[in-house]
Amino acid sequence: MARKPAKKQHFNIVIVGQSGRLGYEALLFVASLRHSCPDFAGRVFVAEPQPGDLWPNDPRMKDDVREAIEALGAEILPFHSQHFGHAYAYGNKIELLSALPKGEPFVFFDSDTLVTGDLAKVPFDFDRPSASLRREGTWPNPPLYSVGYGEIWESMYDRFGLDFESSLDLSEPDEYWQRYLYFNAGYFYYKCPHEFGARFLEYALSIKRDVPPQLACQSLDPWLDQVVLPLVIHSFGGGRDALPTGYLDGETTCHYRVFPMLYARESAAVIETLETVAAPNKIKKVLKGYDPIKRNVYQGRGEKVRALFDQDNLPRREQMIRNRIKSEGFWMR
Repeated sequence: MARKPAKKQHFNIVIVGQSGRLGYEALLFVASLRHSCPDFAGRVFVAEPQPGDLWPNDPRMKDDVREAIEALGAEILPFHSQHFGHAYAYGNKIELLSALPKGEPFVFFDSDTLVTGDLAKVPFDFDRPSASLRREGTWPNPPLYSVGYGEIWESMYDRFGLDFESSLDLSEPDEYWQRYLYFNAGYFYYKCPHEFGARFLEYALSIKRDVPPQLACQSLDPWLDQVVLPLVIHSFGGGRDALPTGYLDGETTCHYRVFPMLYARESAAVIETLETVAAPNKIKKVLKGYDPIKRNVYQGRGEKVRALFDQDNLPRREQMIRNRIKSEGFWMR
């Protein structure tokens, strides 16, 4: 059955761009947005951390990357790191939110994302936030004969006065990771970035500074943002069912993570989008400054990676795909 056309909505998009990999990925994101969603009416922000005490080196993008992004109509949005910076760069997605226009709906995407369809047709309910369900059970890792999933997650809901029971997926068995609300932070959205960002920061700093005893054996680096995100979403009345499946991380966007993984497992349509938006000479000249793009997209290494796998019968776990690519000497990040 064909999808019922969704009412187009007005919202802003934000990604991170900084020196190195994220700047080049940001350029590809914006190019793919303009290609796949040419009539998008919202503002597109590339949030850029500024030099400061928390950055030992200048985190700003190179001039040619910045100019190429602005030529595609995106706005560079400077923000200052007050709490995370270089020591926990994933904190950028938390701290940038206060620099966005207050009271305007937003969607955050990780920079390593391609837009493959019309984002304006995605039926967001900006009153009920959600995030990416394209994830594996990466956190927590309960120790044997000690606290389990339930006790670990419940301790954090209790910390912030949230109702734990209503967050559970009761169709999944007790102590199975998918029973508990857990997202990949590759995208998230809400009606106001300032409200969402303030709570995201509050919860993240609370857990970082005063780790609950139930988390004593758990790693929070690099997981802090993904540990806190479900709590923030639940606190605003959102959840795993707030957005119909099949749009984001589906027909409309692809969170590819790294270029060898993109070629190994994504659809032919995603690869076609990547190679189409990377083809214009003005963009190619800039993207060639990043070796993984140059080798995978322009010099054919990506196709060699793709030939290692049957895309209709991929290994079940992402780590198995990564290990195969590494064993062939094709891994690049």
